[in-house]
Amino acid sequence: MRTKNTPGVARRELILGAGAAALVAPSILRAQDAGSVRRNTSGFRMHNWQDHFDRLGNGIIISDTRSRALQQWTTDGRMFIYPTSVPMTDELTRRGYTKIVFKDPAPDWTPTPSMRERDPSLPAYMPAGPDNPLGVRALHLSWQYYRIHGTHDTRKIGRRSSSGCIGLYNEHILEVYDRTPVGTQVKLI
Repeated sequence: MRTKNTPGVARRELILGAGAAALVAPSILRAQDAGSVRRNTSGFRMHNWQDHFDRLGNGIIISDTRSRALQQWTTDGRMFIYPTSVPMTDELTRRGYTKIVFKDPAPDWTPTPSMRERDPSLPAYMPAGPDNPLGVRALHLSWQYYRIHGTHDTRKIGRRSSSGCIGLYNEHILEVYDRTPVGTQVKLI
């Protein structure tokens, strides 16, 4: 049944829409609060690759450490976005331009010297496997020790939890890995 005041809109749709708006409005107001921390997909800040690079080339990855999101563009211009973990502190965060120099299908892990200094209980080496903090795949950046990698610890995604790397859910790094050739341009902001 259509109402006279809302042509083309069913009364039930109008009532459901108003009810949904009332439920969502408080969260919208909270999200607009400058002091709030947003950890869900609605908190992602979208970027245009053209604002950072001159051409798509082999593809582009932009990882935004503030909104904790990774955006990937393929050579044909398709864009994908994923939630990430980011470095624990600004001192551990490296920003700027780099590129993918190696694709590791079964990453092993050796903690960096600074990681061992902060936590001497870390193992000297860990082979690939379910306990490895680099997850199921890793993309090595041209900066020593820095990676975009998976993680088995899903609690880390959306948080400041890494020692410098950008972490993705294992199922997401599999997708990014498969679409990313060596030489892909990367920018961490």
